[in-house]
This record gives sequence, structure tokens and C-alpha cells, in this order.
Amino acid sequence: MNSRVFFSLTMVLMLFMSGYAQDNGRFSGGFEGNTNFFIRDEKIGAANIPQYDHQLIGAESWLSLNYSNWGFDVGMRFDLFNNSNLRDPNGSYSDQGIGRWYIKKSVGDLKISGGYLYDQIGSGIIFRAFEERPLLIDNALFGVRLDYQLSDNWSAKAFTGKQKFLFDRFPATIKGASLDGFLSFGDPEKGQKVWSISPGFGVVNRTLSDEQMADMVNIVKTYLDEDRFKPVYNVYMASVYNTLSAGPITWYIEGAYKTEDQFYNPFAIRQTLSGGESLGKYVREDGFVGYTSLSYAARGFGATLEYKRTENFDVRAEPQQTQNRGLISYIPPMNRLNTYRLTARYSPATQFIGEEAFQIDLRYSPNRKWSFLANFSNITNLEGEQLYREVYTEIMYKMKRKWQLKGGLQLQTYNQEIYETKPEVPLVETVTPYAEFLYKFTRRKSLRIEAQYMNTDEDFGSWVFGLAEFAIAPHWLISMSGMYNLAPAERQNTETGDIETPDPILYPTFGIVYSNKATRFNLRYVKQVEGVVCSGGICRLEPAFSGVRFQVSTTF
Repeated sequence: MNSRVFFSLTMVLMLFMSGYAQDNGRFSGGFEGNTNFFIRDEKIGAANIPQYDHQLIGAESWLSLNYSNWGFDVGMRFDLFNNSNLRDPNGSYSDQGIGRWYIKKSVGDLKISGGYLYDQIGSGIIFRAFEERPLLIDNALFGVRLDYQLSDNWSAKAFTGKQKFLFDRFPATIKGASLDGFLSFGDPEKGQKVWSISPGFGVVNRTLSDEQMADMVNIVKTYLDEDRFKPVYNVYMASVYNTLSAGPITWYIEGAYKTEDQFYNPFAIRQTLSGGESLGKYVREDGFVGYTSLSYAARGFGATLEYKRTENFDVRAEPQQTQNRGLISYIPPMNRLNTYRLTARYSPATQFIGEEAFQIDLRYSPNRKWSFLANFSNITNLEGEQLYREVYTEIMYKMKRKWQLKGGLQLQTYNQEIYETKPEVPLVETVTPYAEFLYKFTRRKSLRIEAQYMNTDEDFGSWVFGLAEFAIAPHWLISMSGMYNLAPAERQNTETGDIETPDPILYPTFGIVYSNKATRFNLRYVKQVEGVVCSGGICRLEPAFSGVRFQVSTTF
């Protein structure tokens, strides 16, 4: 259906329902808008893209409207991009239209949903349709879903459709189904301990269109005989998962398998006509993911152990897509989600081709004043090559409600060649101590101070970061920070080939936030170094930024 036609029909339907049943219907919605004012700064690399050269301003916004009445849920979202750098950090994108619409209706134990739908099976390994706006990920399924409540403890669902990309859709069709349950054991009235399991099973199929298959055949035809294979239209995925809960113990386990499918392997060796070799080619392989998480929490102590192994699990709505586009599956990350500026500077992206990882998280609070945290994560490829390693420690002391002090140390090993595709660069080794102090003058006024130092000889070299943030609840937040490259690492001049040591650079940020009920305004001047931006193990490399950012968000 044409976006303008659907928009008109949706608005008419919403207004009709609102006027006909004002006392029973319910409207809700939200708005989020970002505006970037670009200020050219060649010294940090913020230059030579359209926004810095002549456009100067870029913006994105999302307006959602939802209405519920008579057992119906109807909604739509208007998306706008004006000279935006979200789609391509080095380019400019402008478009606008209906980014999402949906209709849902329950008929007894059956729930029918149509339109652009978000969902997942298990932890998302074989299927996850979700939205992550900072990375411009919106891979909603445009189709139909049926959910049926078999009993109080068992439910089933089935869906079919095509994956969304911006205002278009990939031509491949996606179908799936799952069965989820809950079983409880033990009778407390008889003195028995209660424990439970939540088993589940899911299957997903992706079928390429004739046009997609023709494109893939043309690619394979360019290969020599030893690298050629017969592409397949269909890939099938299945996963079995379960959560066991017994007192202080929670254990989740999931295993997923996919049949042979074509995908691009950047590490595979391809033969060339000259008799040499090149890196990267399409292959046809089956794949597997095993993931488990075991947690214990009781009496101020908590521990979590995670393990994951991934083999050839790059499944997309279109095999020719790269980076974050077209992904059907979501593989859980295996590293700590860090929040401080320097401890979060190097974050590993999930590796779909091959990855073996584990993580241990320990927390202990003997009383209300003290708390301790230690985290260790280790990620390698299937050949044992180090991709990422992190040791993170944290100690916090609270002095009643007046002030609190937090500090710790982070040690990292980061494979920049793999995660940022920078050839022939050494592993980044960092040592990062950090501290945070929070002081509450009154119940409404507080001051928070951060201090961090990163010692490293690789990449840009060593850094120091400081932040001061003053809050007047519930409305105001004023902050200023600075990130200083106090010991820049040596770099090769791309034009002359000479080894040079850059001058130290200060990256300042000044910001003010105003909040009033459900509305929030955020205005900041930002100078930001090149780096990786991640969310849930999904990452992308972003260039340096210089300028002013204004954000507004509200719900109603």
C-alpha cells in the first residue's frame, strides 16, 4: 500500500474511533528528534564529507502514534532524515515517509498482528526483528504473525513476511514458528522446594527471490573452479532453548543450527587468475551457535558465567549485504557493557564467522556501604587467535545518602585489525584506572565528577578524561567534559610515508539538559574522536565529529 494512502486511512480510522468512543479509546505516542550542526575541524579528521563541506546541518526524527479500542491496537510512525549521517557516517542521506505501521487484534486466545512487527525467538539467535536508532537498525518484519495461547503455560506463534530496510524491503521471504512453555515443580505446602523450567523451540526459513539468486550466481561465476559452489534459495534454522530456575540459580541454554547457505567470509582465501590468492569470498557452509548463561544470587553475592561458540552463522535477508544490514539473527555479545568514556572506547563487535568466548561476572555487597565487582571476558576466533580480553574491577563506598565514591581498574586487549578492519596494526593493550565521586548537597542538588586515564602505546595513544556534572532535580543537568590525547602514538603519513608524532588534541564537550515530566531537551557542543559505537554487540566505526547536537524526546 502507498505510504500516503495508508497514512490517510490510518488518521481517518484513528479520528473516527476517537470521536465514536472517546471514553473507551486510548491514544499514546512519542517523538524523538536529533539535529547535528557540523563545524569543520580538519585537525581531528572532521572534514571532507557533505555535512562539513556545504550542508552544515543534519537531522533525524521519529513520530509515533498509537490507538487502542474495541480490542484493536493500531499504530504508525513517521520517519524523517535530512542530510543525516546515520546511514553512512561518511555520507549524507535524506528521505521521509511512513517508517512503520501495524494493526493487532485479539480473538479469544488468538492474537493476529499485521504490518511492521518486532519480535524474536529465544535469545534471538535464529530470528530477531528489532530497532536500534543510534546505529540506524530497524529490521522489522513486514508481514503477519499469529500468536495462540494453547494453555496457561504454553503458547505458539507463526509469522511470515519480508525484512524492512529504511523505507524499502528486501525481496527475500522469511517464515518462522516457535513453541514456548513453562513448567513448575515442587509443592511448598509439602515442604518441597519449587523449581521451574521454561523450554522453547523455534524454526526459521529464508527464501531468496529470483533476482537475488541471479545476482549471487553472477558473483560465483567470476570465481575459479576450485572456489565455485551452487547457491541455494533456502536456508533453514532451528534452535532449542530453556531457562531453569531453582532458588538462587538461573541457567539459560540455547543451541542453534542452520543448513548450508551462502555468505561472505572476509577471512576465506580466494584463488585469482594470476595464480595468486586474495582474501575474502562467498562460501556455502552450514553453521552453529551454542550459548549458555549460569547465574547465582543470594545474600549480597552474585555470580554469572557465560559461554558462547559461533561457527559460520552470518544469515541475512540478502547475502550481498554487509555490516549491520539485512541481519536476520542476533547473537548475544560476550563482553561487559561499559559506561565510562574511556572504558567503553574499545568494544568488540560480535563475529558471525567464528568466535569462542566466555565471561565471568562477580558482585559482592557485604553491607549498604560497600560493594565490589570483578569481571573477566575473553574472546578468540576458532583458531585461538586473541580478539578481545578484558579485566574490569570496581569498588564503591556509600556514605549514607550524602556521598559515594567509586573507582577501579580496567585492562584490555583489543584486536583492531579484526574489529575495525585496519590492516597490519598491532593489538591494542590498555590500562585504564577510573574514579567517580557523587556528592548530594540536598535532595535536589548533586555534583558528579569523573576522572579516567588510559595508558596505551597503540592506536591514538594515551588519554585522560574528566567530567563534572551538576544536577538540579527534576529539571536541570549541566555538564562539561574533556578528553585529551596527552601522549599521541606515532603514525605514518599517508602522503609522504614518514613516521610522525601528532600534536596532543583536546576534545571538549559542554552540555545542558532540561527535563519536564515526559519531555527532555539536550543541547551539547561536542568534539569527538574517531571510534567504535556499539549496542548489544552490534557495532560500527564512526569518524570524528565536531559540532553542536540538539536532541528532544517526549512521550504522551
